[in-house]
Amino acid sequence: MHLTRLALTDFRSYAAADVRLEPGATTFTGANGQGKTNLVEAAYYAATFSSHRVAADAPLVRHGAERAIIRAAVTGPVRDSLVEIEVNPGRANRVRLNRVALPRPREALGVLRCVLFAPEDLAVVKGDPDQRRRYLDDLLVATRPRYAGVRSDYERIVRQRSALLKSARARGGGIPRGLEVWDDQLVATGAELTAGRLGLVAAIRPHVAVAYSAVSGAASDSALRYRPSFRGNEEPDPEPDKLAAALREELEGRQRAELERGVCLVGPHRDELELSIGALPARGYASHGESWSMALALRLAAFEVLRSGGEDPVLILDDVFAELDAGRRSRLAGLVAGAEQVLVTAAVGDDVPPELSGRRLTVADGVIADD
Repeated sequence: MHLTRLALTDFRSYAAADVRLEPGATTFTGANGQGKTNLVEAAYYAATFSSHRVAADAPLVRHGAERAIIRAAVTGPVRDSLVEIEVNPGRANRVRLNRVALPRPREALGVLRCVLFAPEDLAVVKGDPDQRRRYLDDLLVATRPRYAGVRSDYERIVRQRSALLKSARARGGGIPRGLEVWDDQLVATGAELTAGRLGLVAAIRPHVAVAYSAVSGAASDSALRYRPSFRGNEEPDPEPDKLAAALREELEGRQRAELERGVCLVGPHRDELELSIGALPARGYASHGESWSMALALRLAAFEVLRSGGEDPVLILDDVFAELDAGRRSRLAGLVAGAEQVLVTAAVGDDVPPELSGRRLTVADGVIADD
């Protein structure tokens, strides 16, 4: 799989841009603030309908414009596709696939698959648990797009149930009417989401271990473990019925605490993906280099899991090499050089290792040209 064309209208700094792309490595170079990251952000958005830089869509639209448009032409092993996304802040986005409007945008998920490496990845290792949950859920949706609906439904249930608990607390306590209905929905959807995450953790675990050693250049052990919000904190049985039973038991046991605090304390939104290097947690104990090795290992594991479906995802390396020492630069480049398509951004062209020599484009004042 690879991108053959990326066209933008009123996206970030671009009033208009149209880039033809080829398999192999393509590097976008130029000074900071010229629009390099905006290009690869658009490619990633075409694959995931989300940005790796911001949570809301409003910053994606060029100042003074009402909407932004992303068009991504994709060549796959079976057919070619065109994904068109109209980004409408404050309103529903519109998506067309091969010129046909889709009633639900997520129906286009999976047409383009990307794995993106960025400086923000360090937060997956060093940041709060929500960063690691997002890593799992993003990859889960990329591998099985139907989980986009499961994820969205679960987030809606948690919001509604939390609002009900908060209103009950404001009224002075007592079990609010309708809580049992939301409990049932949280149990069913939460068990499904947790089962998907557990299966994914089992799939990426060996890839993370191999990739960590390859990137770090050391034989240090790395590990990851899924820790649920259930009692015991042990990685649970992934069977959905057992997960549902455990969730319901925990809800019943913590109902008083939830009513007193007015928040939802149980469910996959409270779970943690624990990362460790040697015998110590990566968060708080790993050095800067070890943290980067772990962050890169997680992305490389995502690439391998997606690749196991029969085709390479597009690899995006957004200003990553400037963050790495020479050894990690070379080892990372060697690991990804064989991918079908690699898109790289760099302020300094010499930061990109020779293993990724290929087409070079310069970006200056929104103009993209061959080097």
